[in-house]
Amino acid sequence: MENNQKKITGDNQEKAKIQKEIRSVYLRQELNKNEPFDELEKKLNAKILKITMTIKEQYPELIEYLNEMPITVPTEKNPEITIKNLNDYYDSLNAILTKYKLEHS
Repeated sequence: MENNQKKITGDNQEKAKIQKEIRSVYLRQELNKNEPFDELEKKLNAKILKITMTIKEQYPELIEYLNEMPITVPTEKNPEITIKNLNDYYDSLNAILTKYKLEHS
């Protein structure tokens, strides 16, 4: 049981490390909220494309996770594209890539 607790503590420390890395990346890439929607949308789409291409070119083993992400499979017939949706999607991609890098470095 003691080994189990040590493992859980180690897992929690690893999760905290990953969350800290994700937060720091997110803060470095914070968008200007006062920009017009079109500009924010363009920037987010560019960031999404860039991280997606990085995953496809450098980490192809992660591609299967991209197809399974719930955000890529809308539950509505005509989902509204919002800055929050785009940002959430980017954050999800970034989290997958960051976690993978931390676990495999």
